Amino acid sequence: MTIIRVPKSWEIPEREVTPEAVYFNRRRFLKTLVGAGLGGSILPILGCQGSSETNTALAATLDQPNLKAIETNPAFAEVDRPITTEQLAGQYNNFYEFGSGKSIWQAAQALPTDEWTVEVTGLVKNPRTYNLDDLRKRFPLEERIYRFRCVEAWSMVLPWIGFPMKLLMAEVEPTSKAKFVRFTSYDNPQIRVGPSWSLSGKLPWPYTEGLTLEEMANDLAFFAVGIYGHLLPKQHGAPIREVVPWKYGFKGAKSIVKIDFVETQPATFWNTLIPKEYGFEANVNPSKPHPRWSQATEKFIGKEQTFSWEKRETLPYNGYGEYVASLYS
Repeated sequence: MTIIRVPKSWEIPEREVTPEAVYFNRRRFLKTLVGAGLGGSILPILGCQGSSETNTALAATLDQPNLKAIETNPAFAEVDRPITTEQLAGQYNNFYEFGSGKSIWQAAQALPTDEWTVEVTGLVKNPRTYNLDDLRKRFPLEERIYRFRCVEAWSMVLPWIGFPMKLLMAEVEPTSKAKFVRFTSYDNPQIRVGPSWSLSGKLPWPYTEGLTLEEMANDLAFFAVGIYGHLLPKQHGAPIREVVPWKYGFKGAKSIVKIDFVETQPATFWNTLIPKEYGFEANVNPSKPHPRWSQATEKFIGKEQTFSWEKRETLPYNGYGEYVASLYS
């Protein structure tokens, strides 16, 4: 199998983080890094702090309609670190349909979200198709402050707005044969940029992810339709995405268009590509290193206005063991 080169964000030393008000010519800088043999692993971590024009364009993508009168769930009102600054979270994203680097926020604006539906099908008693109004009003929305841990060993804290997955499960009623659920992301080859390493054109689009039914029914499992008090921007996976904070971030499918309840473990994007590196379960585990780097520590992106990387110890299950450890005993 062809080895896919995944950017290793944890490798960046703090001295190479982009300082405020400094603008890099990305093409010229990339050539420099490639010449040093570092291009694929370092460039994505630099973010896009730069010209006022760039910052204004980024801000426009984050300026979404507010979600009013949303209460924070007291069980998930705070964690042991500050909420990541919205500007940083909005410009540092994995969304491989729109590129392999982190600065995909511009390309992601091509995502069409106005006439959105999510089909729920498979082994359920009540198959349904939800529209945007359903997703935002049918289930009671709440805010949850969750840690977010990427398999690449960087982390954030994000204030998601949405509803527990178990509410949707109760409405569609999975049958006794259903053991897993598969989430399928929106895919359109006409707007899909794809990662730079997808030259073969053989990646298993559309992006899919999956959970066991027990995981989906867990109190932590969440569908997000908003963030930072407003609707999801496109780079975060608008209009609805999967949030499972005890797992690595690649498990959180973005821009979901279909939810299938199935009997056998579904094939998923990364697990299909590199099963030895990206397992189906993919729980955050500091004692289980990735084949190419340690997971014992992480670089936290915090409340600073520019990228400042704070080294922290990785927590088992990303700190949510009291909710989910029993699922795996």
